[in-house]
Amino acid sequence: MDIIARAAQLFGNAPALRMADRTLSFNACNTVAEGIATRLRSKGIRCGEIVAIVSPNTPELVTLLLSLLKAGIIAAPLNYRFPEHLLSKTIKKLRASLIVTSSTTSLQGSINIAELLESDLLGPTPHATTSTVPNNNRPDMAESMEEMNRLVTIIHTSASSGEAKAAVHNFGNHWYSALGSNENITFGAGDCWLLSLPLYHIGGYSLLFRSLISGGALALGKPDESLGQSLRDFPLTHLSVVPTQLYRLLTDKESTALLRTMKAVLLGGSSAPKSLIDEAVRQHVPLFLTYGSTEMSSQIATSPAAIQGIQESSGKLLHWREIKASTDGELLVKGACLFQGYLREGQIQFQTDNDGWFHTSDIGTVSDDGTVTVAGRKDNMFISGGENIHPEEIEKALMMIDGIVEALVVPVDDDEYGQRPVAFIKTIEENKPDEITLTTAMHSIAGKLKSPTHYYRVEEWATLPGSQKINRKFYRKQVNPDLP
Repeated sequence: MDIIARAAQLFGNAPALRMADRTLSFNACNTVAEGIATRLRSKGIRCGEIVAIVSPNTPELVTLLLSLLKAGIIAAPLNYRFPEHLLSKTIKKLRASLIVTSSTTSLQGSINIAELLESDLLGPTPHATTSTVPNNNRPDMAESMEEMNRLVTIIHTSASSGEAKAAVHNFGNHWYSALGSNENITFGAGDCWLLSLPLYHIGGYSLLFRSLISGGALALGKPDESLGQSLRDFPLTHLSVVPTQLYRLLTDKESTALLRTMKAVLLGGSSAPKSLIDEAVRQHVPLFLTYGSTEMSSQIATSPAAIQGIQESSGKLLHWREIKASTDGELLVKGACLFQGYLREGQIQFQTDNDGWFHTSDIGTVSDDGTVTVAGRKDNMFISGGENIHPEEIEKALMMIDGIVEALVVPVDDDEYGQRPVAFIKTIEENKPDEITLTTAMHSIAGKLKSPTHYYRVEEWATLPGSQKINRKFYRKQVNPDLP
């Protein structure tokens, strides 16, 4: 399936990619992608080969990814914030046929993305006008299984629990992921979703398929532009954010007013503090919570409607996904969205058990109606006084306390209990809430066993290389210096 040509046929001159100074229609994107695909073929890159890309979100990156999709070439977008030695190591493992970098990056053996673009391809163009979408705009399934099984991307995990893994997805994984997501949060002609997540992240890349299938436009601000500025620059209807981004937007009156006008604000990433959820609901922001993974091609479960207050669950299971909890509480998933495996030593290594289930290492529950509640990561769990303790459960409790913006809990060795929790917290005001207030509140919310024995104040978090995720191992070592 040439999904870009299909989108051009269905949506024509409707906006596909909005930028600060120009707009590309679906027709224009198809033309640009075909031009780049032709030049890739002229360089000897063939269907099924791998192209590694190191670039921030730019119009050039979007059109390159579309061209690779059109040409049947496997795209491996990489985190451009990674240190050069880590990038080189990752690219070597990919065995890529071509390495493409942005104007701000240079790697040995790479070519600049400008070499694949003709100067006029992304030059000033007339703003696209909305065209009539045929009434039969319904995703067709008259495609062969061979096409659905065609490998499309290699997207690395966030490396929150060790080395980043190269997850391989086929066309069908992205197709069904987009269908289920679009069915839950409608996104189509006349809508506009900001590309606020990086395209090397599954949450960013998945928006390409959602747009191509439904005819909704994507917006792309300048690399150094704030999220608030992008809200003012584009006619946005949809937005994806992590808690830190939402917190910053809600501190600005103009940004908050713009959030109210949207159809959906999708909140993912780490757990959000109660104060943040309460403020978003109080401001009538249409907030949706979600649980997803790279291995499941983005969303697994999402709120079926804008939430009305704090809730424990991450929403309901979306179509084309299956989920269950094992006897030890680990969440297992499968379905049309499940990735093909991890790329290792040039081979795809399958990751499912004998019944086809992928073990997520997340601990949680699934109710009869498909509501999914995630307690934490299996590999973060520790035992205190004979009881299994999930740090994420304590972190959620801490963020129920007014004044706490973010929290991280790690275990520290204890002679009596084996291990006890300690907390690193980021607060709105310095030294507030104080330790007595924290201890009293946590005894009430979580009980004494799960209450941290000590609180460390944090101004800026230590994060994983090239990521916004907090480096849990770093903080565990801070209180357990003998750890390797």
